[in-house]
Amino acid sequence: MEGKPRPEASSAQALAGMDRLIALSIVGQHDIAQRLGLNVTDLTCLAHIWDFGDEPPTAGDLAEKANLTTGAITGVVNRLERAGYARRQADPADRRRVRIVADASAAARVAVVYQPFYDRLSELFADYSPDEVAVLADWFTRAADVMRLSLEEIRGMDSRTAS
Repeated sequence: MEGKPRPEASSAQALAGMDRLIALSIVGQHDIAQRLGLNVTDLTCLAHIWDFGDEPPTAGDLAEKANLTTGAITGVVNRLERAGYARRQADPADRRRVRIVADASAAARVAVVYQPFYDRLSELFADYSPDEVAVLADWFTRAADVMRLSLEEIRGMDSRTAS
C-alpha cells in the first residue's frame, strides 16, 4: 500500500506536535491509572513487569528498570498486590529471592481500559504504508533512547543548576 500524501511539516512543527501528544499522554496515563485503581508509577511498574516476559523481575530488577529505589519499589509492589495486579513469588532457583509476578487476570483488566485506544491507534497505523510505519517505529525507538539519556542527565544535575 502506498502512503497517502502528507502535508509538509518542519522539525519544529513535528516537535510541537510531539509535545502536545506527550502532555495529553501524561493526563491520559493519570486517568487510566485512576480508572484501574492505581497511580501512574504503579501502572508503569506493572508494564515493566510484563516487559520482563517469562522471567519475572526481582524487586531490584524492577527498581532499576523503573529508575526507583528498592524502598519505593516495596511500596509499589505492596499497592499492586493490594489491588490484585501482582504478587510476590519465591524464586524457584533461589528461595531467598523473591520475584514479582503479574496476576493472570491483570492483563485483561488493563486491556478493558486500554483496548479502545489501541484499536484507534491500529486504525491510524493502517493509514500508513509499511515503509512509513517502519520509519515511525524507528523514530519511537530512537526517541526513547534520547529520552533515557536526557533523563540520566537531568537526574545527575545539581538542583541549583536547573534554577
